[in-house]
Amino acid sequence: MAEGDRRRWDERYTAQGPPPLSAVEPPDILARHADLFPTAGRALDLACGQGAGAVWLARRGLDVLGLDISPVAVGRARDLARRSGVDDRCHFGVADLDDGLPAGPPVDVILCHRFRDRRLDRAIVERLAPGGLLAIAVLSEVGAAPGPFRAAPGELPAAFAELTPVAAGEGRGHAWLLARA
Repeated sequence: MAEGDRRRWDERYTAQGPPPLSAVEPPDILARHADLFPTAGRALDLACGQGAGAVWLARRGLDVLGLDISPVAVGRARDLARRSGVDDRCHFGVADLDDGLPAGPPVDVILCHRFRDRRLDRAIVERLAPGGLLAIAVLSEVGAAPGPFRAAPGELPAAFAELTPVAAGEGRGHAWLLARA
């Protein structure tokens, strides 16, 4: 399964071309809460794609590790960080998250945008430093058809119930949650 995923995402990112510098911004659904993200510390961007979210976090002042299954995406993310002048604070690696969350130190932010793997929920909570912020935005069944990668109604607040919710929403096929450890 992982090799098929890797190939599929590599093909998709190759077809898209490299992201422009203007792509460096918070994920759209979380943008109105950008002020809640810290300006120092460590961050982890899961399934980071071509790195726009990770580079945005690095521009805010965080040291960021972005992980993705696609070597093409990771190469593009590294290039975006270099072009943005934050490659000293923004690092990327190829990781198959089907194998779990790679070991590492606690982080102040975990960004997870357009990726949902319920098997990682526990590891995500455990990886957050005290007071750390989880920012997760995924596809949802609310306002859309059910699907294997869509969150059920109320799923994100339930999955991360031990965190303190800061803001959340769901509708029109999307669900998102900002919560603190």
